[in-house]
Amino acid sequence: MVSILWAFLIVIGIIYAFLNGNVSIINESILVNANKALELIISFLPTIVLWTGIMKIAEDAGLLTKFSNFLRPVLSKLFPSVPKDNKALGYISSNIAANMLGLGSAATPFGLKAMIELQKINDNKNRASQAMITFLVLNTAGVTIIPTLIIALRLGYGSKNPTEIIAPAVLSTMCSSIAAITIDYFIRRKK
Repeated sequence: MVSILWAFLIVIGIIYAFLNGNVSIINESILVNANKALELIISFLPTIVLWTGIMKIAEDAGLLTKFSNFLRPVLSKLFPSVPKDNKALGYISSNIAANMLGLGSAATPFGLKAMIELQKINDNKNRASQAMITFLVLNTAGVTIIPTLIIALRLGYGSKNPTEIIAPAVLSTMCSSIAAITIDYFIRRKK
């Protein structure tokens, strides 16, 4: 549905540009912005590769398992339907760790693996389980302690103090996480 909406907006924009005689602005904008987008992606790439590699090393070294064991009491309360020894809890904690570092792209593989493991223990394969919904809510509102990619973006655009975003990010993501978990809890209890 979103792709249809975007296609519609693009077509409307092009038609409007033709009608107003601004075709050259569209061409220039496409070329300049495509170049800027590529530069932005290339500037993010080292950060993403570095932190994805660090997360892989942490996983291989067993640090994510230790972090998972540290989070296990909290995760057991948030995901009561998931057995304590299930791989899903490890993947969920890895996803949380990556999100805490502001690495959404590094968190995604762990999130997908967690969903696969949660689907394996789901009784109704055609519907998301409560654990899957809770994980999605937690992942979406996840606490970010170090917004790595935002810092890299601010640095790339010449910010004088790219790390000043850390305190507001921690505060806002903590508020959103607490609100999301609270709402999820009350909805779960209601059912």
